[in-house]
Amino acid sequence: MADEDDVRAVLVAEAAPAPPKVLSPAAQRALAEAEARRAEIDRKTHEAAVEKGGRGGLDPVRFGDWEIKGLTADF
Repeated sequence: MADEDDVRAVLVAEAAPAPPKVLSPAAQRALAEAEARRAEIDRKTHEAAVEKGGRGGLDPVRFGDWEIKGLTADF
């Protein structure tokens, strides 16, 4: 019976939600800045003109390689 109680106690402890992490003001500011940068990138991507007959996806000049159907050519 004691073994069942021990197992039950471990399962209850594992199922309990972890307390939220407390972030420093600097960490909160960094997360907010990163979110703002991602939002700006998404906004610019959405507003960019669509290339006729283009390959789609991210700009290869920015990321330094071309990827088509899983094959990457570095230039």
